Amino acid sequence: MDRTQRYVALGDSYTIGQGVTESGRWPMQLAASLRADGLPVEDPRIVARTGWTVAELDASMDTESLEPPYDLVTLLIGVNDQYRSGAVDTYRTELRAMLGRAVGLADAQPRRVVLVSIPDWGVTSFAQKDVRGPAAIGAQIDAFNTVAREEARRAGVAFVDITDLSRSPAHRAQLVDDGLHPSAAQYRAWAMRIAPAARTALESP
Repeated sequence: MDRTQRYVALGDSYTIGQGVTESGRWPMQLAASLRADGLPVEDPRIVARTGWTVAELDASMDTESLEPPYDLVTLLIGVNDQYRSGAVDTYRTELRAMLGRAVGLADAQPRRVVLVSIPDWGVTSFAQKDVRGPAAIGAQIDAFNTVAREEARRAGVAFVDITDLSRSPAHRAQLVDDGLHPSAAQYRAWAMRIAPAARTALESP
Protein backbone atom coordinates (compact mmCIF):
# COMPACT_ATOMS: atom_id res chain seq x y z
CA MET A 1 0.00 0.00 0.00
CA ASP A 2 1.63 3.20 -1.22
CA ARG A 3 -0.85 5.68 0.21
CA THR A 4 -2.77 6.39 3.37
CA GLN A 5 -6.25 4.94 3.19
CA ARG A 6 -9.19 7.26 3.82
CA TYR A 7 -11.98 6.60 6.32
CA VAL A 8 -15.31 8.32 6.98
CA ALA A 9 -17.50 7.42 10.00
CA LEU A 10 -21.22 8.27 9.83
CA GLY A 11 -23.59 8.21 12.80
CA ASP A 12 -24.93 9.88 15.91
CA SER A 13 -23.80 10.34 19.53
CA TYR A 14 -22.20 6.90 19.62
CA THR A 15 -19.96 7.74 16.68
CA ILE A 16 -19.09 11.26 17.86
CA GLY A 17 -18.39 9.81 21.31
CA GLN A 18 -20.63 11.90 23.54
CA GLY A 19 -18.82 12.40 26.83
CA VAL A 20 -15.43 10.97 25.87
CA THR A 21 -12.27 12.58 24.54
CA GLU A 22 -11.60 12.59 20.82
CA SER A 23 -9.10 9.74 21.17
CA GLY A 24 -11.68 7.68 23.06
CA ARG A 25 -14.23 7.64 20.22
CA TRP A 26 -14.59 4.18 18.75
CA PRO A 27 -13.78 5.27 15.16
CA MET A 28 -10.56 6.85 16.42
CA GLN A 29 -9.70 3.73 18.41
CA LEU A 30 -10.53 1.60 15.38
CA ALA A 31 -8.19 3.60 13.14
CA ALA A 32 -5.41 3.38 15.73
CA SER A 33 -5.88 -0.39 15.99
CA LEU A 34 -5.74 -0.81 12.22
CA ARG A 35 -2.54 1.23 12.04
CA ALA A 36 -1.05 -0.92 14.79
CA ASP A 37 -1.77 -3.91 12.55
CA GLY A 38 0.16 -2.29 9.71
CA LEU A 39 -2.69 -0.76 7.70
CA PRO A 40 -1.93 2.87 6.77
CA VAL A 41 -5.37 4.31 7.52
CA GLU A 42 -5.87 7.95 8.44
CA ASP A 43 -7.94 9.20 11.36
CA PRO A 44 -11.59 9.21 10.35
CA ARG A 45 -13.59 12.08 8.99
CA ILE A 46 -16.51 11.91 11.44
CA VAL A 47 -19.97 13.03 10.33
CA ALA A 48 -22.12 12.56 13.43
CA ARG A 49 -24.02 14.51 16.04
CA THR A 50 -25.82 13.65 19.25
CA GLY A 51 -29.52 13.10 18.62
CA TRP A 52 -29.39 12.49 14.89
CA THR A 53 -31.86 10.15 13.27
CA VAL A 54 -31.23 8.54 9.90
CA ALA A 55 -33.11 11.39 8.20
CA GLU A 56 -31.10 14.03 10.06
CA LEU A 57 -27.82 12.38 9.15
CA ASP A 58 -28.97 12.19 5.56
CA ALA A 59 -29.87 15.89 5.48
CA SER A 60 -26.58 16.90 7.09
CA MET A 61 -24.56 15.03 4.49
CA ASP A 62 -25.87 17.43 1.85
CA THR A 63 -23.97 20.26 3.53
CA GLU A 64 -20.84 18.41 4.65
CA SER A 65 -17.58 18.80 2.74
CA LEU A 66 -17.21 15.13 1.92
CA GLU A 67 -14.55 14.16 -0.60
CA PRO A 68 -15.09 10.60 -1.83
CA PRO A 69 -13.97 8.05 -2.62
CA TYR A 70 -13.23 6.62 0.83
CA ASP A 71 -11.51 3.29 1.41
CA LEU A 72 -13.63 2.59 4.50
CA VAL A 73 -17.08 3.82 5.47
CA THR A 74 -18.66 2.88 8.81
CA LEU A 75 -22.28 3.58 9.70
CA LEU A 76 -23.98 3.32 13.09
CA ILE A 77 -27.39 5.01 13.09
CA GLY A 78 -30.93 4.36 14.30
CA VAL A 79 -31.00 4.62 18.07
CA ASN A 80 -32.70 8.02 17.95
CA ASP A 81 -35.29 6.70 15.51
CA GLN A 82 -36.09 4.02 18.08
CA TYR A 83 -35.90 6.44 21.03
CA ARG A 84 -38.45 8.75 19.36
CA SER A 85 -40.74 5.76 18.74
CA GLY A 86 -40.20 5.80 15.00
CA ALA A 87 -41.69 3.03 12.89
CA VAL A 88 -39.46 0.10 12.02
CA ASP A 89 -40.70 0.18 8.41
CA THR A 90 -39.69 3.84 8.12
CA TYR A 91 -36.27 2.96 9.51
CA ARG A 92 -35.92 0.27 6.86
CA THR A 93 -36.73 2.67 4.03
CA GLU A 94 -34.41 5.39 5.31
CA LEU A 95 -31.58 3.01 6.20
CA ARG A 96 -31.74 1.46 2.73
CA ALA A 97 -31.27 4.90 1.19
CA MET A 98 -28.49 5.75 3.65
CA LEU A 99 -26.63 2.55 2.81
CA GLY A 100 -26.87 3.57 -0.81
CA ARG A 101 -25.20 6.87 0.03
CA ALA A 102 -22.54 5.08 2.08
CA VAL A 103 -21.72 2.76 -0.82
CA GLY A 104 -21.51 5.81 -3.06
CA LEU A 105 -18.92 7.33 -0.73
CA ALA A 106 -16.96 4.09 -1.04
CA ASP A 107 -16.65 4.42 -4.82
CA ALA A 108 -19.67 2.14 -5.35
CA GLN A 109 -17.88 -0.75 -3.62
CA PRO A 110 -20.16 -2.29 -0.96
CA ARG A 111 -17.32 -4.38 0.45
CA ARG A 112 -15.77 -1.16 1.79
CA VAL A 113 -18.82 -0.34 3.95
CA VAL A 114 -19.41 -1.63 7.50
CA LEU A 115 -22.81 -1.24 9.19
CA VAL A 116 -22.69 -1.48 13.00
CA SER A 117 -25.66 -2.58 15.10
CA ILE A 118 -27.46 -0.28 17.54
CA PRO A 119 -26.41 -0.79 21.18
CA ASP A 120 -29.05 -1.38 23.85
CA TRP A 121 -29.44 1.78 25.91
CA GLY A 122 -32.26 0.08 27.84
CA VAL A 123 -29.69 -1.52 30.16
CA THR A 124 -28.25 1.85 31.24
CA SER A 125 -29.09 3.80 34.38
CA PHE A 126 -30.48 6.58 32.16
CA ALA A 127 -33.20 4.21 30.95
CA GLN A 128 -34.58 3.70 34.46
CA LYS A 129 -36.72 6.81 34.03
CA ASP A 130 -38.12 5.71 30.67
CA VAL A 131 -41.69 4.45 30.96
CA ARG A 132 -41.15 1.76 28.33
CA GLY A 133 -38.82 -0.21 30.60
CA PRO A 134 -35.67 -2.20 29.76
CA ALA A 135 -37.44 -5.24 28.26
CA ALA A 136 -39.53 -3.20 25.82
CA ILE A 137 -36.59 -1.03 24.84
CA GLY A 138 -34.46 -4.11 24.27
CA ALA A 139 -37.14 -5.71 22.11
CA GLN A 140 -37.43 -2.56 20.02
CA ILE A 141 -33.65 -2.39 19.60
CA ASP A 142 -33.68 -6.03 18.47
CA ALA A 143 -36.37 -5.24 15.88
CA PHE A 144 -34.37 -2.32 14.49
CA ASN A 145 -31.22 -4.43 14.40
CA THR A 146 -33.02 -7.21 12.54
CA VAL A 147 -33.85 -4.66 9.87
CA ALA A 148 -30.26 -3.40 9.85
CA ARG A 149 -28.89 -6.92 9.37
CA GLU A 150 -31.34 -7.61 6.54
CA GLU A 151 -30.58 -4.33 4.79
CA ALA A 152 -26.83 -4.86 5.13
CA ARG A 153 -27.21 -8.24 3.44
CA ARG A 154 -29.37 -6.70 0.72
CA ALA A 155 -26.80 -3.95 0.07
CA GLY A 156 -23.86 -6.36 0.15
CA VAL A 157 -22.13 -4.56 3.03
CA ALA A 158 -20.62 -6.01 6.19
CA PHE A 159 -22.69 -6.07 9.38
CA VAL A 160 -21.06 -6.09 12.81
CA ASP A 161 -23.17 -6.79 15.91
CA ILE A 162 -21.95 -4.98 19.04
CA THR A 163 -25.32 -5.03 20.84
CA ASP A 164 -24.35 -7.97 23.01
CA LEU A 165 -21.31 -6.02 24.22
CA SER A 166 -23.53 -3.17 25.40
CA ARG A 167 -25.64 -5.69 27.33
CA SER A 168 -22.82 -7.67 28.89
CA PRO A 169 -22.09 -7.29 32.62
CA ALA A 170 -18.48 -6.54 31.73
CA HIS A 171 -19.41 -3.43 29.76
CA ARG A 172 -22.88 -2.20 30.74
CA ALA A 173 -21.49 -0.21 33.68
CA GLN A 174 -18.80 1.39 31.51
CA LEU A 175 -20.63 4.66 30.95
CA VAL A 176 -19.82 8.36 31.09
CA ASP A 177 -21.39 10.67 33.66
CA ASP A 178 -24.75 10.94 31.87
CA GLY A 179 -25.42 7.27 32.63
CA LEU A 180 -26.27 6.65 28.98
CA HIS A 181 -23.28 6.88 26.66
CA PRO A 182 -20.41 4.38 26.69
CA SER A 183 -17.02 5.18 28.15
CA ALA A 184 -13.82 4.94 26.13
CA ALA A 185 -13.27 1.49 27.65
CA GLN A 186 -16.55 0.17 26.24
CA TYR A 187 -15.83 1.85 22.91
CA ARG A 188 -12.54 0.00 22.80
CA ALA A 189 -14.42 -3.31 22.97
CA TRP A 190 -16.62 -2.12 20.10
CA ALA A 191 -13.58 -1.11 18.04
CA MET A 192 -11.98 -4.52 18.56
CA ARG A 193 -15.20 -6.23 17.44
CA ILE A 194 -15.45 -4.02 14.34
CA ALA A 195 -11.75 -4.25 13.42
CA PRO A 196 -11.82 -7.55 11.46
CA ALA A 197 -14.57 -6.31 9.14
CA ALA A 198 -12.80 -2.97 8.72
CA ARG A 199 -9.54 -4.76 7.97
CA THR A 200 -11.25 -6.88 5.32
CA ALA A 201 -12.73 -3.73 3.77
CA LEU A 202 -9.37 -1.99 3.60
CA GLU A 203 -7.59 -5.04 2.22
CA SER A 204 -10.17 -5.59 -0.52
CA PRO A 205 -8.84 -5.12 -4.05
